[in-house]
Amino acid sequence: MKKILLFMVLLFMVMVPVIHSAQTQTISISQIVEHPSLDAMRKGFMDRLKHADVNAIYNVHIAQGNQANNIQIANQIKGEKPDLILAITTPSSQVLAQKIKDIPILFTGVTDPVAAGLVKSLKHPGSNISGMTDLSPVKRQVELIEEFIPKLKTIGTIYNAGEENSVVLTKILKDICDKKGIKVEEATIANSSAVYQAAKSLVGKCDAIYIPVDNTVVSGLEALIKVCRRNRLPLFSADTDSVKRGSVAALAIDYYSMGEQTADMAVRILHDKAETADMPVETLKKLQLYVNADAASKMGIEIPDSVRNRADKIFK
Repeated sequence: MKKILLFMVLLFMVMVPVIHSAQTQTISISQIVEHPSLDAMRKGFMDRLKHADVNAIYNVHIAQGNQANNIQIANQIKGEKPDLILAITTPSSQVLAQKIKDIPILFTGVTDPVAAGLVKSLKHPGSNISGMTDLSPVKRQVELIEEFIPKLKTIGTIYNAGEENSVVLTKILKDICDKKGIKVEEATIANSSAVYQAAKSLVGKCDAIYIPVDNTVVSGLEALIKVCRRNRLPLFSADTDSVKRGSVAALAIDYYSMGEQTADMAVRILHDKAETADMPVETLKKLQLYVNADAASKMGIEIPDSVRNRADKIFK
């Protein structure tokens, strides 16, 4: 009898981890719009969870840049009652944080979680939401543009004034440029179809255009590239995916890696029962330098050797 009991105990100890790893988790995802950087975060998140043997069913929702859709999605997710929610970018995170208080939410790709009202502080979020910030290294990005254009006098920038993250980044840009004696010419838009006219309005007024991680502008990037090529006006971005599409260069966060790191936080919640209230907001430390040689040529600018030699990737 004792041998049988011992066998049952050992069998239970072996089976528990198997049952645990095989448990299906439902994860709902809210994403404000589709574009390469946001899609890369979502893919990195899902790939890493698969690699970590998390058996997940995903409910993926895309708001297509529409705030009414964004609110409707949050209500829908509340009804889905998932085990975890992934909110990609600030607008999606803000609506979810307002409507859902009893399910852990992880945000990713949020520039300033405190200013957006998502967490009390970066070290102590204090509620059911935590995640990762993608605050751009704006000072280093301006320094990169100066390497390309040593006599830089004016930077043009385009952003959606309705995006909280873009407003924060533009203020940082202006503060940095002001200290360097560089003028900033702004053009604001309300939707991606306005990118073309905004770009044209900056022609002749600046030495280069810099775009922050603005979902609306990045969604209409091809129109901006078209204007810059036609007028040989160098375009610099704050995300690496835009370099592949045709900006000259970016020193930036790799958003696929950010999605992976966000998934690591999800594993701690789903498997280790970590509480979001006690999980500090994380940042991705390693930056990537991407350069597009064809874009540089078509926008009338040479790649300095100092940049070429340390670039992580050069598109021909």
